[in-house]
Amino acid sequence: MTRRVPSLGYLVWHLSLKWRVAVERVLSPLGLTHAHYALLASLYALSRDGRAPSQRELADFSGLEAMYVSKLARGLERTGLLKRTDHPDDPRAFQLQLTRRGSDLVVQAAKIVSDLYEELLTPVGGGHSKQAVSLMRTLETLLEHARRFNRESTGGASSLQGTRRTS
Repeated sequence: MTRRVPSLGYLVWHLSLKWRVAVERVLSPLGLTHAHYALLASLYALSRDGRAPSQRELADFSGLEAMYVSKLARGLERTGLLKRTDHPDDPRAFQLQLTRRGSDLVVQAAKIVSDLYEELLTPVGGGHSKQAVSLMRTLETLLEHARRFNRESTGGASSLQGTRRTS
């Protein structure tokens, strides 16, 4: 029996799943999920200049779906980690701000996640190795291409017709 070699997409997907589980495990003592961390860390990054981004801006920055950001934000507001206020320029939108507690927690979580990523990258020499930096550049290139493809594509699959190899 011949073992099928996984595709690149399979490997990226499964690596993503394994890393997500690892992040969940290290953040659970803080009461955070991977999604909570993604949202809080993104909000922290967007807020460093003092502004309060909208939920839409946060969704675009984090890569999370807008409805999911809304759901997460409501839950994180109930736990006192962020505040949602009416957007001054759009009555349908909310602005988001970390509370002091939320800011302190995300800084603590970021250190834990950074240490975890360093550990997960040891097989390629750590997070600052040439191999890791090269991998990062490759993934950034592929991610940007996927973003452009998804923006420009009207049907995704139709633009791929004729390019697939059949076996």
